[in-house]
Amino acid sequence: MRIETYGHEIEVTPALRDYVETKLKRLERHFDQPCEVRTQLGTRKPDYLAEATVNVSGRTLHADAGAQTMYAAIDILADKLDRLLVKHKEKRTGSQRGGTTVRGELLG
Repeated sequence: MRIETYGHEIEVTPALRDYVETKLKRLERHFDQPCEVRTQLGTRKPDYLAEATVNVSGRTLHADAGAQTMYAAIDILADKLDRLLVKHKEKRTGSQRGGTTVRGELLG
């Protein structure tokens, strides 16, 4: 997994970069193939913003989060991306099983 971290009107310190990489490393467990994550950290007074775009298997997934601290925004972003990847994986698995979802309901 390749993680790129950029700052928008803020300086991305090594501590922030390491925190982003630590939090987003857990996304690797969802897919075997390599994926690319572009993360942008910034501010919108009075909150801090974290945005990420994930390129995986020909799809692009995007999430953003805002919080009172940058670390909280990164935590929320990691949770959102985790949910997006699980949802994407379930859709992909459901369509490969002959038109049924994980719960066994027919798609119509």
